[in-house]
Parts: sequence; structure tokens; C-alpha cells
Amino acid sequence: MHLIDMIPALREALDDERARGLLVGLVATMGALHEGHLSLIRRAAAECDVVAVTIFVNPLQFGPAEDLAAYPRRLDDDTTLAGAAGASYVFAPSVEEMFPGGTLTTVHVAEVGDTREGAVRPGHFDGVATVVAKLFALAGPCRAYFGEKDHQQLEVVRRLAADLSFPVRIVACPTVREADGLALSSRNAYLSPAERAAAPVLHRALLAGQALVGRGVTEPAPLGAAMSTVVGSEPAARLDYAEAVPGADGRVRLYVAARIGTTRLIDNLEATAP
Repeated sequence: MHLIDMIPALREALDDERARGLLVGLVATMGALHEGHLSLIRRAAAECDVVAVTIFVNPLQFGPAEDLAAYPRRLDDDTTLAGAAGASYVFAPSVEEMFPGGTLTTVHVAEVGDTREGAVRPGHFDGVATVVAKLFALAGPCRAYFGEKDHQQLEVVRRLAADLSFPVRIVACPTVREADGLALSSRNAYLSPAERAAAPVLHRALLAGQALVGRGVTEPAPLGAAMSTVVGSEPAARLDYAEAVPGADGRVRLYVAARIGTTRLIDNLEATAP
């Protein structure tokens, strides 16, 4: 497993692998790897010949009041975990390497990135889209693996890749959860024991919405109200939003975001009406 911190070295390495006829997989992360990330790396390794994992805490996607400075950084441990999961390369550039002289160019994915997280965290998805566009440009033709836990981000990335004609196939991977339903997230480490005990309320809210959809309810208003009621039953939780987005064939995507103490968590589920 090779650790790379310079852009030309990453390009050269992946171009050489493709020249040998090998299929490249890409897993973009901000580090603080957990089982959710590792499941992406393992799937990429099962489906591709070579896997590149990027570890970059992207300042563009943090708001002024958010936790950029506090975000966990543990490159040595992350590199070991990525290699054990099947990574061939870990690309861990500095901010100066990724954005020399700052960034005057940003990418905005309209509509898809303007609601929910995009509304609550203005500029967040511009930061995500900008860094992902750069990583796609650096990695070249590949399969890129993203978790459904950040479903709106996944949809932003899909539209980005399609609109800008990147030679990248986006592969969606299921959310990984704890036994009590809490979706794995690097931010779970911020939770106190009492907050950790309260955090599965997000999943319970989604299950309440899913149960309603299973009974034929697909209108956004009653589904959002039902999920909001569940989150409101937990004193430690402060709801940001609970929304339902109907899709095709009776499918509904349910989204919820809430603060547990000072930690902001998001989650989602798909439900299907009978």
C-alpha cells in the first residue's frame, strides 16, 4: 500500500495502473475512518483491481461556525485501516497541495444541493462538489464509491459526474449501522455516553415514517410530521428537519437531521408503498 501526498504522483500512479489494463476504484473520505468507510473500501477492492482512498479534511465544506479545527485527524491509523481493507493507495494531500493560493473556482449543483443540508448549511454542497470534481479530475476513469448514509451528497455527486461528463461510475453502498440503528459517522465520536444513548432517535423516526409508507401514506406532510414527533419525544434532540421526498414506483426517501447535544447527525431511509 502506497501513501501519496502530491497530485502528480497520484495521477502518474493511477494512469500507470490503467495502462496495465487494471480497473481503478476510488473512495473519497475525510479520514477518521470507521466501519462505514471500510465497507466502501472492501467493496471497491472486491470489484476493482486497484483502490485509491483519499483522506482530505476539506475546508470548503465547513461553515464558519462548524467543527473544522476539531474534526478528528489520525492519518497513521487511517492509512493502516485503509490498507487492511484493500486500499492500494492512500492519497492524503495538504490543503496547500489541493488548493494552492486558495480557490477562486467553485462548483454549484443547483436544485439537488439547495434543499435540506444545502438550506441548513449554506455553501456546504458547493464545497463538497468542488473537492469531488477535483478528485475526479485527478483520479481519471474509475468507479467511485459513496455511502447512502449521506444520500443527498450522493445525489449531488451523481448529478455532478453526469453534468460535467466525468469518466466516473458512481456506486452507491448501503448505510452501515450500529445494532441499535445509529448510522455510523465520524461525528458519533463527539457524543457523550448519554448523548450516544439518545442518538438512535433519528433511526426510530425514520422507521416511523417507513411504517407509514408501508401502510400506503406517501404524502410528505404526514410523513414529516410523524418523524418530527418521534424526534421531539427525545429531550436531548433538537430537530433540524424531517422530510419525505416521493419518487417513482411508490418509493419515498425519508430524511432526518437533528442535534444531539452539540453534535449534528443526519440519516435517511428508503421506504416503498404497497
